Amino acid sequence: MLSSKVAVVILNWNGKSFLEKFLPIVIKYSSSAQIIVADNQSSDDSVSFLKQHFPEVRIIINPSNDGFSTGYNLALKQVEAEYYVLLNSDVEVTEKWIEPIMDLMDSNKQIAACQPKILDYNHKTTFEYAGAAGGFMDKYGYPFCRGRIFNSLEEDKGQYNNSTEVFWATGACMFVRAEAFWKVGGFDDDYFAHMEEIDVCWRMKNIGYQIYVEPKSLVYHVGGGTLNKLSPRKTYLNFRNNLITLTKNASPRFLFFKIIYRMILDGVAAFKFLAEGHGSHFIAVIKAHFSFYACLPSTLKKRDEMRLMGGFKDATTGVYTENIVFAHFVKGVKNYSEL
Repeated sequence: MLSSKVAVVILNWNGKSFLEKFLPIVIKYSSSAQIIVADNQSSDDSVSFLKQHFPEVRIIINPSNDGFSTGYNLALKQVEAEYYVLLNSDVEVTEKWIEPIMDLMDSNKQIAACQPKILDYNHKTTFEYAGAAGGFMDKYGYPFCRGRIFNSLEEDKGQYNNSTEVFWATGACMFVRAEAFWKVGGFDDDYFAHMEEIDVCWRMKNIGYQIYVEPKSLVYHVGGGTLNKLSPRKTYLNFRNNLITLTKNASPRFLFFKIIYRMILDGVAAFKFLAEGHGSHFIAVIKAHFSFYACLPSTLKKRDEMRLMGGFKDATTGVYTENIVFAHFVKGVKNYSEL
């Protein structure tokens, strides 16, 4: 098995068109890394295309399509490297995208994960939804980014070009220290997709690691490559996995009340979907809550495992101590810099 310091691992499911477009650029600007495509049983001809056109790329074929979490867990167990770079197939990298993050993580062994600055591939002066300039969290478990609050995306004017500690790094392009990743057990297989990167970052923070963004590294992300933003399935996974993540990882201080408050706000969001004519999304939120109840015994067991691993931190770095929902929808805050 080939071993190297850095392994760029692209999880693929029916993404031949993205591989055709972006993989040559990854190869061009990643000479210091081994490049691997992990295929989740694609039904297009991704694998044969890779074998024919990119023989230098290692292919790992997973036994089934079990989503982002399990797909990466299965693949990464077969990769020997000090750092994994988890890269979506719909990302265009740029020159020297690896080096700044490696320099940062090498200089601070407490950094478990780091992301680059992520701009929108189709609007290259605008931050991209999935990560922007670093992931943050409010005290009720709502995620947002420097450069993106809910669906409000900022233009990149260099306002967030500083490297800084954040709460979570995006799964679209996450550099992660292999030792830290496996120390917390990797991704949670039950997530399938969405929020799993926040969950794993939170678990790594709970045992003393740090999460960073390094904007000297820049990539462009298409987004919505697997599940469209308007997909009820995405709504279901986001609402369910968000509640599970909060329950698993938050400190016990006021946790019960935070969960109740979150579920009330979820109910408000569900009726907002209904009022806007998105009945399928209303149903998705209801299903998410029932699934959360069904998962509660296993979630509490995982919480107990987290307690035994190192407990729960009342994290302050990367946490907005107010309610981001109120700030955005009531006070009209659209930019991270206004918080």
